[in-house]
Amino acid sequence: MSATPVTPAQRARLVTLASQAAVATATVLIVAKLWAYWQSDSVSVLASLVDSLMDGAASLINLVAVRYSLAPADSQHRFGHGKAESIAALMQAAFIAGSGLFLVTESLSRLLRPRPLEDPALGVAVMGGAIVLTLLLQAVQRHVVRRTGSQAIAADALHYRMDLLSQTAIIAALLLAQSGWVAADAIFALGIAGYILHGAWRIGAEAIQDLLDRELDSSTRTLIIRCATAHPEVVGVHSLRSRRSGGTAIVQLHLDMDAALTLAEAHRIGDEVSDEIRAALPGTDVL
Repeated sequence: MSATPVTPAQRARLVTLASQAAVATATVLIVAKLWAYWQSDSVSVLASLVDSLMDGAASLINLVAVRYSLAPADSQHRFGHGKAESIAALMQAAFIAGSGLFLVTESLSRLLRPRPLEDPALGVAVMGGAIVLTLLLQAVQRHVVRRTGSQAIAADALHYRMDLLSQTAIIAALLLAQSGWVAADAIFALGIAGYILHGAWRIGAEAIQDLLDRELDSSTRTLIIRCATAHPEVVGVHSLRSRRSGGTAIVQLHLDMDAALTLAEAHRIGDEVSDEIRAALPGTDVL
C-alpha cells in the first residue's frame, strides 16, 4: 500500500493516535452493545457485541504492537521492529475468524429455535449511536493510513468498516423482527458472520505477504529507479530488491557506473543516490 511520505516522528505520532482512538471507541461500543443485548436478547445485537469485543482485543494488540514496532533498531534487530505490525494484523485475523465462527453457531441455533425479541427499539437506538461513533473513528483511521501506510491501522480500519455494514444490517434486522419477521434477526446475524470471516481472510493474507517480504508496489519501485538513474553519473540500475518492515521500506540495489571511477568516487555517488531515495521516501533503509 502506498502512503504520502511522512517523517518517522510524524508516523509514530499518527499511528499512536489512531491506535488509542480505536481502543477508546471499542470500549464505548462494548458497553453500549452489552446493555442493548441484555435488554433486547437479539442475536444480531449479540453478533455486533462479539465483533466489538474482538475489535477491542485487536485494538489493544495493535496499541502494544505499534509501540513495539516504533522502537529503533538495536544490535539484535538491525532492521528495526516493524514486523510487529504484520504479526499484530495476523493475530487480528485469528481473533476475527474466531468471532465469525462463534456467530455462525449462535445464528444457526437461533434460526432453528427462534424466539421474539424483547426491546428491538433500544437495539435500533444503540446501533444508530454506534454508527455515528464508528464513522468518526473511520475518518481518523483513513487519514492515518493515507499518511503512514500502516498495515496494523489498515487492518483495524477494516474491522470498523465491517462494523458499519453490520450495524446497518442489524438495524434492518431489528426493524423486520419488530414487524413480525422474527427469523430476520438470525438470518442477518448469519450474513454478518460470513462477512466477518471474509474480512479475516483478507487481513491474514495481507499480513502473511508482508511477513514473507513481498516486494514494494510497482509505483514505488519505479520511483526508486527514477531517483537512482536521475544522478548524472549513474549509467543504470540492476538487482533491485525491496520489502517492508512495518512503516520502513527496505531497499537494496546495484548501480552501474563508469569503470574508470575510483572507489571513493563510486562510494560518494552511492551515498548521493541513497540520499535522493530517502528524500523521496522518508525513513527508507537504502543499501
